Amino acid sequence: QVQLVESGGGLVQAGGSLKLSCAVSGRPFSLYAMGWFRQGPGKERELIAAINWSGTNTYYTNSVKGRFTISRDNAKNTVYLRTNSLRPEDTAVYYCAAGTQIYKPGPYLSADFGSWGQGTQVTVSS
Repeated sequence: QVQLVESGGGLVQAGGSLKLSCAVSGRPFSLYAMGWFRQGPGKERELIAAINWSGTNTYYTNSVKGRFTISRDNAKNTVYLRTNSLRPEDTAVYYCAAGTQIYKPGPYLSADFGSWGQGTQVTVSS
């Protein structure tokens, strides 16, 4: 049973930065893509960034492209999301998720991820 634990959320002013982390255990981390999702108030959960199993390819939704960076350390079984130039509309619960298929190449859809963390709250004040 794969387990994912996010950390690093918090309250930040607009224009600020946070680095989110997600520690994964319970299965071979380096074989699967990883993704970051978020769910804002009154909104559906959306996939905002993904990274392939080796870390060589990354994907972003347009609203975060150029501001957020996903990365992974396969030796530490951890995936990261660096969030820069934060905006009030980035306020959400951020979740990491694990891919469902070994060595699946991108690009990725929400349906490609099947295990979730408990989420970490990011609040951006104006």
